[in-house]
Amino acid sequence: MNRKQAGHDPSRLRDCDWEAFMTVMDSFESLQREIDADVKVVQLARQRRDTFKAALNTAPDVEVVWGSGSLARSTQLQPVHDVDLVVEFDADEHPEWGQDGDSAEEAIERCRDLVNDLLSAKNGTHARLVRQVNTAERNRAAKCFIDPPDADDAFTVDVMPALKRPDGILIPFKSERRWTLADPKYLINQVAERQREWAQFRPLVRMLKHWSRQHTADTGRVKSLVMEVLALDCLHEGNRSEALRRFFVEASTHSLEIEDPAGLSGLIQLDLDVAGLRRALEDSAVAASAAVRAVANNDHAAATQHWQDVFGEAFPLVLPLGGGSGSGPRPIHDSPQG
Repeated sequence: MNRKQAGHDPSRLRDCDWEAFMTVMDSFESLQREIDADVKVVQLARQRRDTFKAALNTAPDVEVVWGSGSLARSTQLQPVHDVDLVVEFDADEHPEWGQDGDSAEEAIERCRDLVNDLLSAKNGTHARLVRQVNTAERNRAAKCFIDPPDADDAFTVDVMPALKRPDGILIPFKSERRWTLADPKYLINQVAERQREWAQFRPLVRMLKHWSRQHTADTGRVKSLVMEVLALDCLHEGNRSEALRRFFVEASTHSLEIEDPAGLSGLIQLDLDVAGLRRALEDSAVAASAAVRAVANNDHAAATQHWQDVFGEAFPLVLPLGGGSGSGPRPIHDSPQG
């Protein structure tokens, strides 16, 4: 039975009545809409990515260009303000690349020159898109600014050079004047496989990345890649509330020395505050467990208060029955919880 069949047509309810009728499921849906990137923004990001790919693929020493990062894995959050590209160069054209020394910096500078020639906003031969390319403070890639560099959330494209190897790609590490082996496609494929098995995987990964942003005051910066790999290990199929509860419980006791899932690059974040992250996960495990218990007791108002402790103010509160400020059991109107 749906809500209209049950006599609960949201279109006929006043705003305050609708808030009182909301359930935990509605609050989760609202949070998901808040954190998911706008479709039009994602489309624009992909158009810009494809413009870069088409231009760079025309270079005589480039073999193939492909996307990496959260946009390639469809785990990006709002706002979308960057795109990551890998440019695989012809090793025969650059026989000195891949060796220790200046070649790491030379490869990044080659990316800068290509972008300036092909995509400069002033005189690009393929498209006039890029305002500025920065490499001085970049360790692995050329950062290309499509928006003014001093703009808030300026849109950028990171163009990283690479050399193809049988077990992955060699990528530059300029500050240490060396190249390292990596395999970004491994994680892309792992996330895609989990999404095929369970349609909620990517949406909940985005929710967990949002969670990490809410707890940076306690843990310091947590790379989004850390959360994605932790989700691969600790996020399991189930309804949304229970899956998240299980994640926080399991992750709080999991090894937080999070390594490259392809087993090539070691720790993902050397400066990660492991103790702080564990405390945040433990606190959220307690709150998530309390939220699940509250729903089992038909107390959606209390449940959303607990979930707001986890996800912050973007998670809407449900009014207790009668619209008061207190909490207490409330009836469920045939709404599946997730």
